[in-house]
This record gives sequence, C-alpha cells and structure tokens, in this order.
Amino acid sequence: MIRAAAFLSGDTMRFIYFVGTAGSGKSSLIYAFQEWMTLQGLDSVIINLDPGVEHMPYEPDIDIRDWVRVDDVMEEYGLGPNGAQIVAADMMALNAKDLAESMEQFRTNYVLVDTPGQIELFAFRQSSEVIMEELGKGDSCLVFLADPNLCKSPSGFVSAIMLAATVHFRFSIPFFTVLSKSDLLKEEELEQITEWSESTDALYAALTGKIDPRAVLGIELFKALEAIGAYRKVVPASAVEPSGLEDIYDMVQESFEGGEDLSDD
Repeated sequence: MIRAAAFLSGDTMRFIYFVGTAGSGKSSLIYAFQEWMTLQGLDSVIINLDPGVEHMPYEPDIDIRDWVRVDDVMEEYGLGPNGAQIVAADMMALNAKDLAESMEQFRTNYVLVDTPGQIELFAFRQSSEVIMEELGKGDSCLVFLADPNLCKSPSGFVSAIMLAATVHFRFSIPFFTVLSKSDLLKEEELEQITEWSESTDALYAALTGKIDPRAVLGIELFKALEAIGAYRKVVPASAVEPSGLEDIYDMVQESFEGGEDLSDD
C-alpha cells in the first residue's frame, strides 16, 4: 500500500526509532504519535522490528515478522523464549536489504520504527546497526522512552539517564529522552522529575539530601553524565491523554531541519 495523502515535497525519508525497556509504552506512543501526525496533515509509515510481539495497537506497514518470527525460531532450533529472542534479533540483519527494498514502495517523509520490547535485543545486538545502516543511518534519530516509575527517585532518574546515554553512545545519532506514560505520575512527581531534568542543582540536591549508600554512587554517576554531555532535558509524553506529541515532533524537526518542516512552504 502506497500512501500518497499528506506526502510532503522532497524525497528525504526520516527514520525515528523508538527505544525503551519492556513496558515503557513504545508501541502505544508510536500509534498515538502517528495519529497526531495524521491530524497535522503529515504522512508517516510504521516499521515493526519486534519479531516476538503478539499484539500491537496499530497495523505496521512493514513487519519484520514477515521474515523472522520468534515462534518459528523456537520450533526450528529447539530454543526457549529467551534464546529464541536473541537468535531472532540476530537473524533480522539477514533481512536488512529486504526491509530497505520494502521501503521503496512508500512515498513518505517520516518512518516510525518500533523496536523490540527487550531493549538489549536492539541496543546491544549488531543486527540493529546493520538495519539502521541499510535504511539510512544519516537520516535517523532515536527517541528513548524512560520508565516513569523508575524516574520517581533521584537514583532511579540517574539510572534511566545512564541507560539512555549508553544507547546514545551505541548509535551516535540525534537522540531525545522522553518520559513515557507521564499520565501515571502524580502532578508533584511529574514536576519533580521535570525539575531534575532541567536543573543539575536540583538533582544534585536531591541526591545529596538522602542518607542512602546508593546516593553516593548516584552522585558520582550523575557527575560523569554531566561531564560527557549526556545530561539533558526529559520531555513528558502520554499516549493516553495524549500529550507531549507535539514536543516530540518539534525535537525531531529541530534535529533534521533546524525546526523547519519538510516542505517548500
């Protein structure tokens, strides 16, 4: 199926990879983000890169399961679910060219890429690098979804930022951190997390104000993240409300086009 509606002039195709830990809400946010883009008159397609997913809130335009399925790998190689996930993730690299060729049927400027539920299957396997290169790494950015429950405590927030920094280091492409499922947080919790992401002083005070052995480690990790430039603002977003979708789009546009839409207007 070739989508012609709302295609913006120009032939540049931008790939937006959504990455996060299991349960961080990648698929739901992608679905909400595509719905929001459609309302803005922006065309997009979705690629599913999770060979083990069973249920999704959207119908992917390109699905890695057309080539690799975890259930099939389990049966063929006699593996359990975990081992099959790893093998299937590595097998995806063999189909990178097929994925790229499948993209040729679409005329769109935005490609939303849903990555495997287990973050390590994408962030720490060579197959993801192969796929990204084949599709066009130079025209890609990455949206990291931070778990709101983890970010409630200062040490948990630092842990989330550290994981985000690790993923960023792996791919070295434009990178944004989104606080997913922000609707699950109380207003004061959301305000606190937002303040930590905007003010190094506020986070440092929160870390040093706790009599907890973990706080010492958290402070040292925080200093390291700040020193290497990995400390950055976290943008709250929710697929339920929905909220934060325009902020994600603005960050993507700022990265790709200096804030300008991909059009001649």
